[in-house]
Amino acid sequence: MTERRDAPAATYRLQIHAGFRLDDAAEVAGYLADLGVTHAYSSPLLRSAEGSNHGYDTVDHAHIDEARGGREGFDRFVAALHEHGLRLVLDLVPNHMGVDDPSAAPWWWDVLQHGRASAHAGAFDVDWEFGGGKVRIPVLGSADDVEKLEVGDGELRYYDNRFPIAPGTEGGTPQEVHARQNYELVDWRRADSDLNYRRFFAINTLAGLRVEDPAVFDATHELVLQLVRDGAVDGLRIDHPDGLADPKGYLDRLAEASGGRWTVVEKILEPGEDLPASWRTAGTTGYDALAEVDELLVDPAGEEALTALDTELAGGPVDYEQLVHDCKREVTDGMLGSEVARLVRVIGELPGVDVAQQTEALAELLATFPVYRSYLPDGREHLDRTVAAVRDRRPDLAAAVDALHPVLSQTGAEAATRFEQTSGPVMAKGVEDSAYYRWARFVMLNEVGGDPARFGSTVEEFHAAQEHRALRYPESMTTLSTHDTKRSEDVRARLAVLAEVPTEWASLVRYLLSRHPLADRPLAHLVWQNLVGAWPLSRERAHAYVEKAAREAGTSTTWTDPDEEFEGQLHALVDAAYDDDASAARIHKFVERITPAGWSNSLTQKLLQLTMPGVPDVYQGTELWDFSLVDPDNRRPVDYDRRRELLAALDGGEIPAVDETGAAKLLVVSRVLRARRDHPEWFDGYQPVEVTGTAAEHLVAFDRGGVVAVATRLPVGLAATGWGDTALKLPTGAWQDLLTGRRVVSDMGGVGVETLLEKLPVALLTRA
Repeated sequence: MTERRDAPAATYRLQIHAGFRLDDAAEVAGYLADLGVTHAYSSPLLRSAEGSNHGYDTVDHAHIDEARGGREGFDRFVAALHEHGLRLVLDLVPNHMGVDDPSAAPWWWDVLQHGRASAHAGAFDVDWEFGGGKVRIPVLGSADDVEKLEVGDGELRYYDNRFPIAPGTEGGTPQEVHARQNYELVDWRRADSDLNYRRFFAINTLAGLRVEDPAVFDATHELVLQLVRDGAVDGLRIDHPDGLADPKGYLDRLAEASGGRWTVVEKILEPGEDLPASWRTAGTTGYDALAEVDELLVDPAGEEALTALDTELAGGPVDYEQLVHDCKREVTDGMLGSEVARLVRVIGELPGVDVAQQTEALAELLATFPVYRSYLPDGREHLDRTVAAVRDRRPDLAAAVDALHPVLSQTGAEAATRFEQTSGPVMAKGVEDSAYYRWARFVMLNEVGGDPARFGSTVEEFHAAQEHRALRYPESMTTLSTHDTKRSEDVRARLAVLAEVPTEWASLVRYLLSRHPLADRPLAHLVWQNLVGAWPLSRERAHAYVEKAAREAGTSTTWTDPDEEFEGQLHALVDAAYDDDASAARIHKFVERITPAGWSNSLTQKLLQLTMPGVPDVYQGTELWDFSLVDPDNRRPVDYDRRRELLAALDGGEIPAVDETGAAKLLVVSRVLRARRDHPEWFDGYQPVEVTGTAAEHLVAFDRGGVVAVATRLPVGLAATGWGDTALKLPTGAWQDLLTGRRVVSDMGGVGVETLLEKLPVALLTRA
């Protein structure tokens, strides 16, 4: 198959689930076309676990999920897209399968029933020897619960959990039947140390697939590739390639099988990191772009005051690098202990190194690894630097580290591959799901793909990043919000304002803590930042968020051992924001103070993301203000009738105010997307535009080859000075703003910014 389809001009992410089915998605196809995207971008659609609202727990690769509308609903959806000139990008999950309900996952059921003799045994990454020939399933409430097993209808049952019985093993007590099976039901607490199958992160109900096996690849991709061949699917988004044994080999095989369709990977790049040049992919799903845009909104002048507040609340200065290391060690020694133990077994005995030293050295290497993973031979330098760092910090482990170094450097060897597959989950769980909830200095920066220790960037750094992007990743996806972001783009845009008013913020935080004390003061600071960022939000949403945040932080309560007394105090703190009149008034007043600047930041964010090099994605609903927090809060229903109504008004000539309706954001989104769709030649280069004048630091502008994007930054500081003599150095002649219709003339002094940005804080200029 040699056909290749061009990259989308822009995509719109849709979360398809039982509450928003494929037929519902078909009904918004016309709206998406009017908005200006060229492709709908769907969450996973293959059959998934019952009740799944995300689809990343595929149980059967041969069917479109019936709860989402099934194949008939899919066909109607695609037909609706094609009717409106749109195409489809599909999210694909090659790394793992959902196994929460074995009876719903035919392959897993067969493996449990027939063990290593199963036709599907090779599909799953199981260490059969360690389990004594059995798959260990951590489902029992305690070891004694084996006495609660029952046999019925030819199955072994534990409460609502159903498991197969191998042929010829029936008879006797349920415990005797259980002892004869190809699996062993064990205490769920043993998952941290004794599991013998690879998981997605530490989720026991997601079992890793061996998609590096060509037969497994073919079986898991047959339906999707047929949809590609049939013209129903035009692009692919690959979930979690870091979990694969051989990401490059996978992408090579996929490119050949899909005819080179536009493909992006959900890969989180650390600052300064690039994808391996050999990967056959257009780029990432855009977390790197998100960080580049966000950092530009942050005033570095606010770092000192916010650090001082954080130090005060934490009882001393926070060493973020040490915090990350410690959080990652908690992961290696805790929830991912089974994966570390398997790595030790694979490596085997090392001369002069006992098992305890080897385990400790591996844990230290994983906790020190600076990126999600290497892809040997690519990324070898990360391993070498990590080995040197651990030797320097832990001389007692020098012998073990030196012995491990050559073993972990062997491209394609099982030990090296498993180390690569483990370092990613350690990073994700240790940083994104632990450190990000513990360090509350400035949570706007605590975002997937970001670096909370990097407090803002300059316009020059932004331009340099975009010039690199234009050269290296011209068709990579860009984004501001996803189903996995810790908080939506508009929450982050509002929180960015805190860096411009850090003294005011510190005053409010101290006031709230004096009225509503919480022993875990950094967590309280995190809570207040998020509530202010999303305000006003329902009490129910606030309670759900703080409980998840506290348990992810793991400092005062945890998922596995909730502290009811502490959580009661935490929920009381949330209630105070609604029930304590004085506190509610202070919160409301502060939110009123920063909201206009937050709106300005939101419009700047959106204009930059939509016009920068790459393929922009709009996450569902974010074409209007969207003040969502971490999932599942960011997967709430979208009011498309309201969006159609506002878009129609804009198309009727209305130039909206920047107000609570969000119509100004819809204007920016629709006008830029339509320009990208109708005039792709306008977006074929990247050249910074010079800005002169007293407020030059408050403006960022660049020429994409046919349009010039102009955006305001640091709006609070700007309000104090005004634009004054600030001007854009554009070629002489007449220019028109595609957002407002305003015509301006560039003369020897350029274009005056004060007039240009009179109505909106952003502009998109073309030659008049």
